[in-house]
Amino acid sequence: MGIGEFFIQLYVMEQFEEKLHDELCHFLLSIGEVDERLPECPDVEEKWRPVVMGYLADGIREFEHFPTVSLGWMMYVGMAVARLWDDEWEIYGKIDDLYAYLRDKRSYDQLDDYIGEQVLLLDDAEVERVRKLVGSSAERVYHFLRSRQIEPGTKAAFRAYVACLHELYRMGAAVQLKRMGYRMVKE
Repeated sequence: MGIGEFFIQLYVMEQFEEKLHDELCHFLLSIGEVDERLPECPDVEEKWRPVVMGYLADGIREFEHFPTVSLGWMMYVGMAVARLWDDEWEIYGKIDDLYAYLRDKRSYDQLDDYIGEQVLLLDDAEVERVRKLVGSSAERVYHFLRSRQIEPGTKAAFRAYVACLHELYRMGAAVQLKRMGYRMVKE
């Protein structure tokens, strides 16, 4: 691949993630889960790279049979990291692999339950509400990904999957930050 082709692919992937961001943000805004201006939290965004590096093996393994779980769990992780940031970041910010820290409390299969119950401290009704929110978001992202007709097993498919995870992580953090009272609106 030449340098020109590399930059074209990079541009296409940036466009993919930007469109996905806009679509997911519009959905969450329409149901009141985020504000028009998303909160900025550099500490949470800095954890993205180590989180995704830890997550990829589990997420890719699950994607073929459970694509919305593979995608949606990352939204839960974004919510959890935002909650940990607000709670005791002096402690949690030092953990190299927050994803493994969260997963290993119960297991990958129970990551949603653990985060909802033990990290976000949700009651049963809120656990179900968040489960529906994450499920709807993951379905939208999966539909967006599939509609792009990217050939499975290619570099482009991998990059698109990572872009989807990134947006779900970011939106999970934004949803949780709003739930905790962080607002980016004029008063």
